[in-house]
Amino acid sequence: MRNRNISVIICAYTEDRWNQICDAVGSVREQSLPSFEIILVIDHNTALSARAQSAFPDVAVVENQEVQGLSGARNTGAARAQGDIIAFLDDDAVAHEDWLKYLADSYENSKIIGVGGLTLPRWQTARPAWFPEEFYWVIGCNYLGMAPPGLPVRNVIGANMSFRHEAFKSAEGGFVTGIGRTSTGRPLGCEETEFCIRLGQRMPGTMFIMDHRAMIWHFVSDSRCTVSYFLSRCFAEGISKAQVAASVGSGDGLSAERAYTTRILPLGVLHGIKDFLRGDVSGAGRATAIVAGLAMTSFGYLHGRFSRWFGPSH
Repeated sequence: MRNRNISVIICAYTEDRWNQICDAVGSVREQSLPSFEIILVIDHNTALSARAQSAFPDVAVVENQEVQGLSGARNTGAARAQGDIIAFLDDDAVAHEDWLKYLADSYENSKIIGVGGLTLPRWQTARPAWFPEEFYWVIGCNYLGMAPPGLPVRNVIGANMSFRHEAFKSAEGGFVTGIGRTSTGRPLGCEETEFCIRLGQRMPGTMFIMDHRAMIWHFVSDSRCTVSYFLSRCFAEGISKAQVAASVGSGDGLSAERAYTTRILPLGVLHGIKDFLRGDVSGAGRATAIVAGLAMTSFGYLHGRFSRWFGPSH
């Protein structure tokens, strides 16, 4: 395997996650394939920036130079990065020691422009029995229904993703700042989805794949294991999908969702009902959550579409 320089970018915004930020940085420091550099981007928080600069002398701590939000922070990190490959790790995740090694392995194929890994939940307490694996995207993890590793996918997942450096020049503008997490508090997303679709449109013949050997664990707090968070995240995802479809076209923007909603989710409901009939009471909860999650996501999508036509969403 040819030696590859990998820049790792971690974006952080709050001191409430300080211990998790330390764990994330520590997991990158301990990689079997050392990173070329670790870039910690602080999203408009001067106290956190000062604390990080003092605590991590071997890390490039930079402040978000764009509008507040995850997209701007990622763009700031990508502009600073010098590696052949730019990898992103969430500030509340920890990487397996061979994470970078396996990401680098996948770039032996010159047609691959981006690689995502396996993102597993690290529950603060335990997985709620009603929480369906088909909706693990709610907590930023790989979910049931995704394409098998090694096959082309439309987009990778933001908590654990990487791109060739030249991708950011081809995409012209990086991650769109009008999509994804901001300071508003609404749990939006899909900025990486829009970026991948736009990149694929501008670089035909390239592809994205998932390599499940490149593994991370994404922290899932108890506050994200509630029904109210689940439904609010589904609603926000629908809004985000509407924004993506408006940006890159509904054909590409909703291509993966069509098979997911017509095949994967009905099977999930059926399995939940079967589990319930076999004596697993939580099966009914999973089936209900799938139906409710799809309904809220669809409602959010319609809300996003109508908001674009008649005015901004609030």
